[in-house]
Amino acid sequence: MKKIYLLPLFLLLFSCVETKPTTELSNDLFKKDISFLKKEVVELEHLVQKQAASNQIQKQFLKSHEAYKKVEILSEYYFPTVSKAINGPVLDEYEIDEGKTVPPEGFQVIEEFIFPKYNLKDKSELLNQLGILKANLNRLDLVSQTNTLTDSHIFDAIRLEVFRIVTMGITGFDSPIAQNSIPETLASLESIESYCKIYSPELTELQTAMFTIEKGKKYLTQHQDFNSFDRAYFIKEIVNPLSKSIYQAQTKLQIPFLKEMRGLKSTAQTLFEKDAFDAEAFSGFPDYKTTPEKIKLGQELFNDPILSGTNTRSCASCHHSDKAFTDGQEKAITINGKSLVKRNTPTLSNIAFQRAFFSDSRVSYLEDQAVAVITNENEMHGSLDKSAEALKKNKEYVAKFQKAFPNKEIDAFAIKNVLASYIRSLSSYDAKFDGYMRNDVEFTNDEKAGFNLFAGKAKCATCHFIPLTNGTVPPNYTKSESEVLGVPDKHNKLDADLGKYELTKAEIHKNSFKTPTIRNITLTAPYMHNGVYKTLEEVINFYNEGGGRGLGFKLENQTLPEDKLNLTEQEKKQLIAFMKTLTDKKYKY
Repeated sequence: MKKIYLLPLFLLLFSCVETKPTTELSNDLFKKDISFLKKEVVELEHLVQKQAASNQIQKQFLKSHEAYKKVEILSEYYFPTVSKAINGPVLDEYEIDEGKTVPPEGFQVIEEFIFPKYNLKDKSELLNQLGILKANLNRLDLVSQTNTLTDSHIFDAIRLEVFRIVTMGITGFDSPIAQNSIPETLASLESIESYCKIYSPELTELQTAMFTIEKGKKYLTQHQDFNSFDRAYFIKEIVNPLSKSIYQAQTKLQIPFLKEMRGLKSTAQTLFEKDAFDAEAFSGFPDYKTTPEKIKLGQELFNDPILSGTNTRSCASCHHSDKAFTDGQEKAITINGKSLVKRNTPTLSNIAFQRAFFSDSRVSYLEDQAVAVITNENEMHGSLDKSAEALKKNKEYVAKFQKAFPNKEIDAFAIKNVLASYIRSLSSYDAKFDGYMRNDVEFTNDEKAGFNLFAGKAKCATCHFIPLTNGTVPPNYTKSESEVLGVPDKHNKLDADLGKYELTKAEIHKNSFKTPTIRNITLTAPYMHNGVYKTLEEVINFYNEGGGRGLGFKLENQTLPEDKLNLTEQEKKQLIAFMKTLTDKKYKY
C-alpha cells in the first residue's frame, strides 16, 4: 500500500517543481549563489585568521571572486549600490551632497592586500576589510529575500551581463592586480547559462545560445593567459552571437523588452550595432529632443559669429570639422587675441554619449556646454539673450526657428538646444573598428593585435570603455569618470591646472580630468587637457611609464596605476594601428 501512495505523491511533487514560475526559479538560483559566495568569503577569512600560506589565501580569494561573478548578473542589476560596495573600484568616492570623501571597500581593496604577495603585517587590516565585505554580503542576502523579479528584467539582466563581459570583464577592470579576468569571465558565462536553462531549453534560439556558451567556455578554459587572450576573436565569435541569440530567444518567448529610455537601448542586440546607443537618453529632457530641423539650424548657427559678443568668432573658429572639431593648437587664442584659453580645445565628434562635459566635468548636458562657451569672456564673450534679439531681426533665421520650434519664439533655450542637437548628430560610430565588430570589414594583423593590447595588456579599455572609448561607465552608462593621470607641463613638471578640484574642492579631485573619447584620435592632436603631447607615440610612452608617478611626481591621489606597462616598440606601433581604426568613415581610414 505504501508504494501505491508514494507514486502519486512523487508525481505531485515533480509536477510542482516543473510548474514553478521562471521568476521564482531565477530568484532561488540567485539566493543559492549568494549563499555559496558567503561561504567562500568565510573560508577566505578563516585562512587569513589561521595564517595559512600566501598561495592558499590567494587561491581562496580567486575562488571567492569567481563566486561573486555568479551573483553579479542580478546583484549589479537590482542592487547596484550594494554591488559597488562589494566589488567597486579601489578609488575614493566624493559625495557632493554631503561634501565628504568615502573610501573604497570590497573585493578589489582586499585584492591589493593579497596580490602580488600577501604580507602578514597586513593581517589586521585585511581582516577588517573582510568583515566589511561580509557585512555587505549580508546586506545583499537580506535585500534579495524580498526582491521581485520579472521575465523582462531577467532577460535584460542577462544581456547586460554579456555586455559587462565585453566592457569590464575581459579588460581586467575588476581584477587589476591578480589578472584573473579570464577565469572570472568563465564564471560569468556559467551564470548566464544557468539562467538561460530556466527558460524553455528546447527553444531553438536558446539552444543556439547554449551552444555558443559551450564554445565560449571551452575557449576560455584553453586560453587563460590575460595578456595573450584574443579578445577580438572572443567578442566576434562568442559574445556578439550570444547576445543576439538571447535577444532572439526573448522575442520568441514573447517576453516584452523594457521601454525605458536609457543610454544603451534595451533592444540592442550587440554593443556594436549602429543604433545601440540612444543620444536622446543622454540629453535627459523631452524638450531637448533632436530633430532634422534643429540639426540643420544648429549647424548654421555653429558657423555664424552672431553668437559672439564681438561678431568675430563662431563655434567653428575653434572646432574645425576637418580636424574632428578640434583646432590643432595646444590652446586656442582668446577672443581679444592677447592670451590663450585655459585648456586644449576638445573634439566635439562622438561626444553625445557622455554624462559630463569639459575637462573638469563642470556641466552635465550639451546644452549647458554651449552656454558656458558662448558666455565665457575669453572664448566668445557673448550672451544668449542678446543673440536671440539679434536673430529676431533676421527674417531668414526667424523662418528657420519657426520650423524648428513651431510653438516657440527665438530665445536662449532655442539657441542652445539647436547647437546641442547639431553636436549630438556628430556621433556616427561608423569607423573601421565598428565595421570590424559588425563583420563588415577585416582588420590587419597589426590592427587586431593593437585592439587586443588596448583591451588587455595596455589597459586602455579600463578607462576608455569599449565601444564608445570614453569614460562613460558601462553597461548602464549613467556616469562619466574623471582620472588623475599626473600629466606634465612643457617643462616636465606636474601641470599646475587642478582640474575638477576647482569645482569640488575635494582633495581626491586635484589634477583630475574627465576621460575623453578617443574616437578620431589621429585627427585631434595635440593631446591631453593642456596639449602637452604632440604625437600618439608620446602619449603611449607617458602611460607606459606609469603616468605622473612613473615620471617621479609625488601624486598620492593618482588613479592611473603607476606600474610600467612594459610595452615593446612593436606593441606601441600596433596600438597606434588600432587607434587609427577609430577614425570616422568620412575622414577615411
